[in-house]
Amino acid sequence: MLKTLLGISEPDLERELLRKGVGAREARRRHCSDCGRTPLVGERVHEYARGAVVCELCRPRRRNPPDGTHVVPHTERGQTVRLRVRAAA
Repeated sequence: MLKTLLGISEPDLERELLRKGVGAREARRRHCSDCGRTPLVGERVHEYARGAVVCELCRPRRRNPPDGTHVVPHTERGQTVRLRVRAAA
């Protein structure tokens, strides 16, 4: 039924949706300005002027200190369940 509605086979549709999803995720990722590598979750990245982001591995190649440093957060940051302390009754 799906095949007749869209004029595309189910495996081709799945492959196309996968490509689209991977492309969207890739566009949102920040890459190292020097080596092009995507820093891992928990890794420190260093920010320089003009928005350049440098990974921990490439940091020693630069002479100037970074404008800022932060840890790469997990993709689910802010979406997890947090336990709340109950007030004493």
